[in-house]
Amino acid sequence: MFRRKDYVSDKDWNNFLEFSKDLETPNIVINLGTVKKNYLNLKDSFPYAKIYYAIKANPGEPVLQMLSEMGSNFDIASRYELDLISKFNVSPDRLSYGNTIKKARDIKYFYDKGVRMFATDSKDDLKNIAEQAPGSRIYVRILIESTTTADWPLSRKFGCHPDMAYDLLVQAKEYGLIPYGISFHVGSQQRDIGQWNDAIAKAKYLFTSLEEEEGIRLEMINMGGGFPASYVDPTNDLCVYASEITRYIKEDFGENIPEIILEPGRSLVGDSGILTSEVVLTSRKNNTALSRWVYIDAGKFNGLIETLDESIKYPIITSKDSPNAKEGEVIIAGPTCDSMDIMYENAKYKLPVTLKAGDKLYWLSTGAYTSTYASVAFNGFPPIKTYYMEGK
Repeated sequence: MFRRKDYVSDKDWNNFLEFSKDLETPNIVINLGTVKKNYLNLKDSFPYAKIYYAIKANPGEPVLQMLSEMGSNFDIASRYELDLISKFNVSPDRLSYGNTIKKARDIKYFYDKGVRMFATDSKDDLKNIAEQAPGSRIYVRILIESTTTADWPLSRKFGCHPDMAYDLLVQAKEYGLIPYGISFHVGSQQRDIGQWNDAIAKAKYLFTSLEEEEGIRLEMINMGGGFPASYVDPTNDLCVYASEITRYIKEDFGENIPEIILEPGRSLVGDSGILTSEVVLTSRKNNTALSRWVYIDAGKFNGLIETLDESIKYPIITSKDSPNAKEGEVIIAGPTCDSMDIMYENAKYKLPVTLKAGDKLYWLSTGAYTSTYASVAFNGFPPIKTYYMEGK
């Protein structure tokens, strides 16, 4: 049994229960007060950095409006996100097109809207930027391969080898673009703070070699995201991340610290969400089975895709929890006619043995990558609804 108080205060929990009591399940409730607190904490922890919120983590309009009013910048992944953030009168100098995989016509769309900062990691994409967004600032994403210590690794899809990054930045100058900086991402929910040390060292190598050999002076390091939310496995507090990462930067750059950009997503909104699901059915596969199956009305295709390979382990509490409740191992699965729709089979979650159809499962720390990942009408189930609660 998870201790709810380790994740949600009594005050926030009582406010949530009152707010959600009449909502049909499944649903997600986002506490905007938690998002605000996390944003201010990140600003205090990295006072020298610019924050570009990764909209993909939670594109809810109340979240975007609040962060825009607080002065946040934004990392944009598509023209659709650009249209979304434009509703809140965010000036284009507060936006970055951070997706390295983009169509030429989308680059032009961003350029026509006033955006002048673009990420890249390939020759063809760089050429498209030069043609569709002349004179823009370019930062090159380098490949970070040692991300096995992240709960949600980003693998090899994004970034390029530092040697190619060098060539791309040289080419950018020849194209009339502005070689602006280096970016990296050490993996989402990264537990090994040392991964930032290795990545910053690679960035420093590129800064030095490009200036000495090509006369190109880079100005910025985009360190991406990777800071954790509060799931089952423990992590260091943000202040520990900030202290260590700041030390790494100073060790490599001394007093000449470049502009630092952060692209938080999960760390800002993850802890703000509670996903409420209802038990549809419980069963055993045979009379002597040690584990029960608990089927709920949310699943991999409707809010819980990050349980894929049991990567993200959410804290779960139930409406039947009590200090004396007897618990047993369960396998937790979703409602669809797809055998992949099993959230936890190997993680050995334990839930009250009295759990039955109609009882509630509350999935804590589900503010990031839940509603935004939900499918559209697989098996006819509508996308999970998200509601926004003002913090009190």
